[in-house]
Amino acid sequence: MIGYPNRKKPNSTVSSLHTHTGRGMSLERDLNDSNEYYKESGRALIHKKPTPIQVVKVDYPQRSAAKITEAYYKTPSTTDYNGIYRGRAVDFEAKETKSTTSFPFKSIHPHQIAHLEQVLQHGGIGFLILRFTSFNETYMVDAKRMIDLYHDKSRKSISYTAVKKHGSLIKESFTPRLCYLDNVDELYFKEEH
Repeated sequence: MIGYPNRKKPNSTVSSLHTHTGRGMSLERDLNDSNEYYKESGRALIHKKPTPIQVVKVDYPQRSAAKITEAYYKTPSTTDYNGIYRGRAVDFEAKETKSTTSFPFKSIHPHQIAHLEQVLQHGGIGFLILRFTSFNETYMVDAKRMIDLYHDKSRKSISYTAVKKHGSLIKESFTPRLCYLDNVDELYFKEEH
């Protein structure tokens, strides 16, 4: 039995391997681990962008334990990740959905689409990484295709079937966790293979 500092006993009915706690952060964790591997191996330099916040109120219960109690997003952020790979700027957004039928466009903000349009305009590589958690499948979808679908006012989502057809399934491994740069190579550097 593991002793916990707060003296609470672990919930024995929940296996740590099958828990859904923090499920919304699993894609981010997988990407961060993959990016660290890519950096350490010298393959690419891609980072998670911090979300800019404005701290409004801080509680100082002790001198050494300041705690932010109120904060707001300063400005809408752009996309989740950016960096450089094979001499080109890379910028992408990562999203998860529990849906088994589609990915809703309401999960992507207009300023993120506008940012990806600017990335493409300046010759960068832009895409979305979409995880369908119900299937445990992660896909890369080119930003141009996603932008076109997003601007189609008759659509409110992209179907799972369309993601499978127009995107590419990202292989999972131990290191890197998500081999998404293989998908980038296939889509953007095919001639150089």
